[in-house]
Amino acid sequence: MAKVLYEKRNRIDYITLNRPDALNALDGELNDELWAVWNDFAADAALDVGVLTGAGKSFCSGADLKTFIPKWEKANMLDVRKNVPTGIGGGIKRGQHRITKPIIAAVNGHAIGGGFELALACDIRIASDKAKFGVFEVRYGLHQGDGGIVRLVAIAGLATALELTLTGREVTAEEAFRLRLVTEVVPHDNLMAAAEKYASMIMRNSQQAIRSAKETILDVVGRTLDDALRLETINAYSSLGDFSEARERLAQFYSKTKGTKEA
Repeated sequence: MAKVLYEKRNRIDYITLNRPDALNALDGELNDELWAVWNDFAADAALDVGVLTGAGKSFCSGADLKTFIPKWEKANMLDVRKNVPTGIGGGIKRGQHRITKPIIAAVNGHAIGGGFELALACDIRIASDKAKFGVFEVRYGLHQGDGGIVRLVAIAGLATALELTLTGREVTAEEAFRLRLVTEVVPHDNLMAAAEKYASMIMRNSQQAIRSAKETILDVVGRTLDDALRLETINAYSSLGDFSEARERLAQFYSKTKGTKEA
């Protein structure tokens, strides 16, 4: 049975972690399948947005420690260096994090440990009211190593990153919303509809502009103000090409506006 379910509909790529009996813990096979899925998503011109969720009652419970610990307890620095381009989670945490198509996490249950890192690696997070979050690695002698600290600081700020990491406590969906970890909390049965709502809003826009904007946001992180401003300008104007799409979209807008006034 596939450990990642993969369905393409209406320009949306639906990706479901499929180890419900293991709370969708990330083992080697799931990681490899997810890597292939992200590759396909990035390359498929018919897809504009990805929606990531989990089968069963969990989004993702993190690394499968039964296989993770034996793999790394005797690892050397060369093994660690070889792991840097891939990470755990099929690459969007690290290695395929430069995919410019937007990815939405539909967090249906526990997103803890590496699963929390996986959710943070997505561009938008929508949470079921049953969702839970937490830096549970610290409970077991570990801490985030696949982008969790970097993204937690960037998304929620230093104070929140420190508090959640040092306590390892569980965070409800409503608190996650207050901490800016998720965009919206919805009733559990409405989760996928809410994710699709955001996907639709994204797809109404110019995909050329969307992908350039995402790339630019990633590029300006950590740069000086002058460098960031320069890069934003270069990316914005170079993405326009010959302005043909901009002209077409503006013509449609003016046509609709004129029609409304005449009515």
